Amino acid sequence: MTQAGKKKKRAVNRSIMLAKKIIIKDGGTPQGIGSPSVYHAVIVIFLEFFAWGLLTAPTLGVLHETFPKHTFLMNGLIQGVKGLLSFLSAPLIGALSDVWGRKSFLLLTVFFTCAPIPLMKISPWWYFAVISVSGVFAVTFSVVFAYVADITQEHERSMAYGLVSATFAASLVTSPAIGAYLGRVYGDSLVVVLATAIALLDICFILVAVPESLPEKMRPASWGAPISWEQADPFASLKKVGQDSIVLLICITVFLSYLPEAGQYSSFFLYLRQIMGFSSESVAAFIAVLGILSIIAQTIVLSLLMRSIGNKNTILLGLGFQILQLAWYGFGSEPWMMWAAGAVAAMSSITFPAVSALVSRTADADQQGVVQGMITGIRGLCNGLGPALYGFIFYIFHVELNELPMSESSSGGSVVAQYHLQQNSIIPGPPFLFGACSVLLALLVALFIPEHTNLNVRSSNWKKHCGSHGHPHSPQAPGEAKEPLLQDTNV
Repeated sequence: MTQAGKKKKRAVNRSIMLAKKIIIKDGGTPQGIGSPSVYHAVIVIFLEFFAWGLLTAPTLGVLHETFPKHTFLMNGLIQGVKGLLSFLSAPLIGALSDVWGRKSFLLLTVFFTCAPIPLMKISPWWYFAVISVSGVFAVTFSVVFAYVADITQEHERSMAYGLVSATFAASLVTSPAIGAYLGRVYGDSLVVVLATAIALLDICFILVAVPESLPEKMRPASWGAPISWEQADPFASLKKVGQDSIVLLICITVFLSYLPEAGQYSSFFLYLRQIMGFSSESVAAFIAVLGILSIIAQTIVLSLLMRSIGNKNTILLGLGFQILQLAWYGFGSEPWMMWAAGAVAAMSSITFPAVSALVSRTADADQQGVVQGMITGIRGLCNGLGPALYGFIFYIFHVELNELPMSESSSGGSVVAQYHLQQNSIIPGPPFLFGACSVLLALLVALFIPEHTNLNVRSSNWKKHCGSHGHPHSPQAPGEAKEPLLQDTNV
């Protein structure tokens, strides 16, 4: 693309943003409180994931009570189905939100994502069944990032995305501890009622307070244009992976490193609770500490490393920390080992932001969305495959408990020791060891990624929906971030 063409595209994007602001100011936005803002999106995200965070401890207990013999296998299948359905539905929901507006799909995704909450105490079987099916609509982040893209300019967008992501992390730092405390003092029923009330508050907030970010006047052509299969195809990004050798190396690295990470997210807190003997309060404290350390690692530490050792070396360092963390989880047999490995896990969280930065610096301006979309598609696929894979590995190695730990001691040492004496297992956590081997392969592949290169992937018509898993189909300027760093299915 010539320099004149790039300037013309930037001018068009500025004109679109100006037109949006004029329309919104003139009252073209449907009901809501005030003009559309990032704070509306932040509140929606906080309330949804705060409600789910409250249920962290109760869910672990109900999961084991419902599936006492194959807990890890069923957990993996439930989370795997949810992740796979989210991956398949995200592009279609993104395309439809361009036609019908963001507010209606915010309402739809929050309602169906939170629908399983009251079923926990009514019918656990239906609770887990609805969680699996809710994956079709578990793409709140996709719609929220589209909402933010509608109302911000290019230079504001990174900060806005960071605010949304930080709010997500903050909700999960505090809510599991609150839920564990309330469950211990007043019982799990109160926690479920409180989580349901917060979910209803979120729905009411969207109905009453959230204004539409995509006014009617900005989408007249969309109403007459049908949604093409290309726009709704979840595999559109993956079809272009092999067109550039450097892109292929990056995508293989992301797949091999994120597959075990997705599996770990789905089963690790259950593993701490059932196998390592952590109490509900200990699990909540672990989540809080790990979340705070991860935020520090992805901001201060990541910035220092990128400036001092460079982009590629930061990726290699993050993969090295991930290998150490997974191996420690795999061989660790005492609670203190889990805490120590958790600190290493926080450092391993720098890998994906460093990968995204590498892509954004080396890809041409008109290739940004294509390559970032490929990486997002691979991560979405891993969110479906990883949990199922971990659950299956737990199953074939017979890592199960026949009964819940009778003692809720803070250390859990006696429970752990008794469990391992009964099982006589050298490797307490086989899936984590498998994950360490997978990340080792990712590290070997990443060694061949050059520090500076020009990525060349033909985007053709696919540019229209390059952000299908991030903020789909919204007007975007070249070079901006195309993808949320946090995925709904990781919760």
